[in-house]
Amino acid sequence: MPRRRVIAKREVLADPKYLSIQLSKFINVIMVSGKKSIAEKIVYGALDHISVKGIEAAKKIESIEDSSSGLEMLTYALQKIKPKVEVKSKRVGGATYQVPIEVRDDRGIALSMRWIIEAARKRNEKGMTLRLACEILDILSDKGNSLKKKEDSHKMAKANQAFAHFRFN
Repeated sequence: MPRRRVIAKREVLADPKYLSIQLSKFINVIMVSGKKSIAEKIVYGALDHISVKGIEAAKKIESIEDSSSGLEMLTYALQKIKPKVEVKSKRVGGATYQVPIEVRDDRGIALSMRWIIEAARKRNEKGMTLRLACEILDILSDKGNSLKKKEDSHKMAKANQAFAHFRFN
């Protein structure tokens, strides 16, 4: 954290296919070793797979108008995974406490992107495209490891609610 000036937020360009900034950020999180074209193939392939297979899952969800849009289903999954609170370590008088803190909107989306990708990488399907698509479909049907990660985060915050008064120290 600099003391003199505020660090400016970098502007991320929208992705070329769907013109979505959020999807562009998702592609950047998936990207490994600067291989952006491979990351784009993975994400676009997963969105195509979701739009074909996810029709049953989209019928259950009222907020998705176009049931064939993989991008809308991805956005819904990101919103569903986004945590509301997280715990942060705070040292007070020689003891370290896990203090629950509310999550800002942009950090919540970043965490949900990371959790989805981490859960997809641990899956057993063949190819990252299929892994990512299956993880997003699992989220839409209230399953999946990333949804479990969010619930664990909320449980941890609820368990440490007694230390919430340390938040402002």
